[in-house]
Amino acid sequence: MLLPGVEIIDPRAVFAAISADLSGLTDPRQARSIAVQHLTTAKAAANAALAEAFAARPLEARALTRAQSHLTDGLVTVAFDLAHQHFHPLPNPTESERLAVLAVGGYGRAEMAPFSDVDLLFLTPWKTTPWAESVIETMLYILWDLKLKVGHSSRTVKDCLRLGRDDITIRTALLEHRFITGDSGLARDLDEALWADLFRNSGPEFIEAKLAERAERHKRQGGQRYVLEPNVKEGKGGLRDLQTLYWIGKYLNRVSDPAGLVTAGLLAQEEFATFARAENFLWAVRCHLHYIGKRAVDQLTFDMQVEVAARMGYADAGGRRAVEVFMQDYFRHATRVGELTRIFLTELEARHAKAEAGLIGFFRRKKKLRAGLKLSQGRLDVVDTKTFLADKLNLLRIFEEALRTGYLIHPNVMRLIAANLHLIDDELREMPEAQALFLDLLLKHGNPERALRRMNELGVLGAFIPEFEPIVAMMQFNVYHHYTVDEHIIQCISTLAQIEREELVEELPLSSSILKGGVSRKVLYVALLLHDIGKGRPEDHSILGAQIARRVAPRLGLDAEESETVEWLVRYHLLMSDMAQKRDIGDPRTVRDFAKAVKTRKRLDLLTVLTVCDIRGVGPGTWNNWKAMLLRQLHRDTTEALEGGLENINRDQREDEAKRALREVLTDWDPKDLRSELARHYAPYWQGLMTETQAVFARLLRGLGDDEIRIDLHPDSARDATRACFALSDHPGIFSRLAGALALVGANVVDARTYTSKDGYATAVFWVQDAEGHPYEAARLPRLRSMIDKTLRGEVIARDALKDRDKVKKREREFRFPTHITFDNEGSEIYTIIEVDTRDRPGLLYDLTRTLAANNIYIASAVIATFGAQVVDSFYVKDMFGLKLHTKSKREALEKKLRQAITEGAERAEA
Repeated sequence: MLLPGVEIIDPRAVFAAISADLSGLTDPRQARSIAVQHLTTAKAAANAALAEAFAARPLEARALTRAQSHLTDGLVTVAFDLAHQHFHPLPNPTESERLAVLAVGGYGRAEMAPFSDVDLLFLTPWKTTPWAESVIETMLYILWDLKLKVGHSSRTVKDCLRLGRDDITIRTALLEHRFITGDSGLARDLDEALWADLFRNSGPEFIEAKLAERAERHKRQGGQRYVLEPNVKEGKGGLRDLQTLYWIGKYLNRVSDPAGLVTAGLLAQEEFATFARAENFLWAVRCHLHYIGKRAVDQLTFDMQVEVAARMGYADAGGRRAVEVFMQDYFRHATRVGELTRIFLTELEARHAKAEAGLIGFFRRKKKLRAGLKLSQGRLDVVDTKTFLADKLNLLRIFEEALRTGYLIHPNVMRLIAANLHLIDDELREMPEAQALFLDLLLKHGNPERALRRMNELGVLGAFIPEFEPIVAMMQFNVYHHYTVDEHIIQCISTLAQIEREELVEELPLSSSILKGGVSRKVLYVALLLHDIGKGRPEDHSILGAQIARRVAPRLGLDAEESETVEWLVRYHLLMSDMAQKRDIGDPRTVRDFAKAVKTRKRLDLLTVLTVCDIRGVGPGTWNNWKAMLLRQLHRDTTEALEGGLENINRDQREDEAKRALREVLTDWDPKDLRSELARHYAPYWQGLMTETQAVFARLLRGLGDDEIRIDLHPDSARDATRACFALSDHPGIFSRLAGALALVGANVVDARTYTSKDGYATAVFWVQDAEGHPYEAARLPRLRSMIDKTLRGEVIARDALKDRDKVKKREREFRFPTHITFDNEGSEIYTIIEVDTRDRPGLLYDLTRTLAANNIYIASAVIATFGAQVVDSFYVKDMFGLKLHTKSKREALEKKLRQAITEGAERAEA
């Protein structure tokens, strides 16, 4: 234990002290109050001592859980002794007036976190007598007064057997019963009856129920191991999974503790060592969560992750935050729990094979296996260990064989591989046969993610590509990335395989057509495998990743040209995403610059598919129609530039085409009105908006009064956004007021353009989404229109109204996004691009645009790219004279004011 038992609580001494104070007292309420005061003092002192000891030794979790159970045992024992000796003494108890107090569940295992529930079973020989009822009631009142969360039941041995047969949860709790105090004979009777009448011969039924329960629990917790905010107790790879293994082992073999799983032959000694390490780590995390939350907390939320990492002694290192190093350890332990579960369950299956499983195997058409392999329980196994290990290539062949045949790999083989990773050395990595095998895994069978995930979990992927090992289970501490880096890569490759299998033709028509048209699959798969391999170090991961790719690609069997293309794709894997999401792709300069960077149609096509897979691989909900539309448009325009010549992408051509398209739409207009409309706008208006939007503005502007505001709101499902068009007389700060109005209704701006006509009107269009990232429903549009109208007319002051809404969620406050502000005078022919990369919050866009307006900066357009809690706002601006911001001092002064607005806003948001 963390402290000697007597230093935690001395039940005899506490009982003696209470007895002395109760001497001569006749009022039971006063007596109970005195008893509770003593016990509260003892409990508080013990908890303080344990908290201090655990803070000093923050990884000794098992010692703490035993100590917490010892403390609870002491409190329960004293409460029982007081109840039956002081409050309800019985000089001559009859046979029926016997009572045993047992711990069940986690408390029965003597595993308690600081705020765990106390589950008690009061056992009586027959029906509960009035005396036993009084003792139990008094005990419970004392324990409740101690602020313990007590779960309890009063039963006979027969009750326990009957209820245990019908309810698997009760049966599991009874499996872990432990005698605490009272009549020990009754407790022995229960123990014997359970093992003789309930547990015996019902093993397969219990296994099936616990595994079904486990599957349902995983489903509730997100279905996979790498959720961002895992549940330490209930999540996949969490404590409950380890407990399930122990329950099954105990149920079948009557082992007294987890170490008995080795004796029972269910786990090897080294596997049990892994079990014990994972269990201690997970318990440490859970106990720290309880101390931080001052209550029972099992969800490892973002804000908690930072505190738990600090308490467990993690520190920032090598460009990574302490919390990221901690969470990488967490996910590695969770992965090992998964491996142990597979090994354990297959061993069980061998012993308790179900008839139906055998029948399925019998009727399944067997594929011919390679020499040296056999089927065990329908899984690939080796005939002879020595022969298998004599050829190092077998450590890769087995995974390809699993893909080829469709069989799973037997845990015996998994054990063998994990124990012999040292055989995957430089000699093997340089073998052409090994390189060919690995490429076949990626390219040949249509589902490479299955092999890659298993290879990764067993350490084979990190051994064959040592540069991959550091990113295994590496967490990215932000709300944008849903997976660890290695799992993200596997998700990306899974997406590529789905596109190749033509499963995403409707969702991803462009990528599907590119792959069907023919690109280098080898280059694509290897580039995806390596695109994030440089993460986790202080350097730019794209540059570092490209340097790593230069070494690794030839080692995987790629020729010089293929390796060079992979290196380029890794170096520029964010380029298309950044151009599409952070720049105005309606600006010809954006397309020309991007076309110059990609140079060839081949690279454009490869980068497009890689970008789509990368975005989709971030997590559910990250890919949407808005991003799809941006990427399709950028691909189309860049293709035209590469095939027709960069000089063809110019303003004059765009303007002529746009005017011709608008004429075709406004066929019912009077020629004079049409000429007026076509003449009233400057060139940027024609290049920056779709014909459909220009037609909306034409109608809004027609006959518009000087003090009139016209608004058109239109849900655009093709872009996953609502288009909001505004036409009104131009005046300084109009963009900022519109941004404030939209922030007030909770609208997330994803893109915005504003243009001033030659006759003094502002035409502004915003694309907005609701909190879920979807277009506003039609029913919500009237309120949106009303609030915008009031704000523009000055009836609502956005700055004041936003104060209560401009808040950062508590769980996201620990994210660190250093603010970067850049000025780019080359990215556009007529505007300076100001890019602000910082933490997102509801009022940020309003604060930034208000600051620009106050400094006489005209905003022509804004492109907003959101990545979870991080946002990149890009503004295309001019100064009050219509010029770019050429003066360095002017840019520095403006940057200072923007930073001040961000800082002040962040302080308000966290207040």
